[in-house]
Amino acid sequence: MSLILGILIPFIGTTLGASMVFFMKKEINNKIEKFLLGFASGVMIAASIWSLIIPAINMSEHLGRLSWIPASIGFILGIFFLIILDFIISRLHIINNRKYKINYKYKKTLMMVLVVTLHNIPEGMAVGVAFAGAIIGNTGITMIGALILAIGIAIQNFPEGAIISMPLKSQGMSKLKAFNYGTLSGIVEPIGAAITILLTSFVVPVLPYLLSFAAGAMIYVVVEELIPECQQEESISIGTIGVSIGFVIMMILDIALG
Repeated sequence: MSLILGILIPFIGTTLGASMVFFMKKEINNKIEKFLLGFASGVMIAASIWSLIIPAINMSEHLGRLSWIPASIGFILGIFFLIILDFIISRLHIINNRKYKINYKYKKTLMMVLVVTLHNIPEGMAVGVAFAGAIIGNTGITMIGALILAIGIAIQNFPEGAIISMPLKSQGMSKLKAFNYGTLSGIVEPIGAAITILLTSFVVPVLPYLLSFAAGAMIYVVVEELIPECQQEESISIGTIGVSIGFVIMMILDIALG
C-alpha cells in the first residue's frame, strides 16, 4: 500500500498545482500574464539544472572525467527533438490549418505541456529507482527515504502544474479543460515509476540520457517561446522579475528537497 501511495505522491503534487486555475478570475491582467510566463521560465530553467542535468551527471560518476557525456548527448537530443517537433507543427499549420484542426493560439502553451510531461517521465523513473532500491534492501535506500524523495518531487511539481493550467485558461480555455491538461502532464510520473520498478536493471543505465533529454526540451521552450513572449510590449521588467522569482523558488525546492 505504501508503495502505491509513494509513486502517486508526485502526481498529487502536479494535480494540486493545476487546481490553482479554479482560483483565477475570468480575465487575467496583461502584466500578470507576463509575470506568470516569466515565472514559468524561471521554474523550468531551475528544474532543468537541479532536477535533471545535475542528477544526470551524478548518475554518470562511474565515467570519471567523462561523466558529462550522457548529459551533453541527452541535452542536445532534447533540443533537436523540439526543433523538429516545432517545425512539424508549424508546417501543418501553414499547409492546412482547418484540415489538421491546429489552434495556433495554443501552440506555445501546448509545447510547454509537452516538455513538462517529458520532464516528468524521468522524474517518475527516479522515484521508481528509489522505491526499487528500498524493495531490494541492500542498496542503502530505505522506504522512508524513497517516500521523502517522492514528497520532495511532489512539492516541486506544484508550480509546474500551475504554469500549465493557468496560461491555458488565460488564453481562453475553460478552467476544467486547463486543469485536465495540467493534471495529465503529471500522470506519466506514476506510470514511469511503476515501469521502472518492474524493469529497473534495463532503465537505470539510460536514465541520465532521459533526464538531460527532458532538460534540453525544457530549455528550448523557455528560449524559443516563453522568454520572448514575457518580454514583449511594456512589461519587460515584469517578465524578468517573474523569471528571477520562479528560478529562485524552484532552486530552493530542488536543493532543499532533492
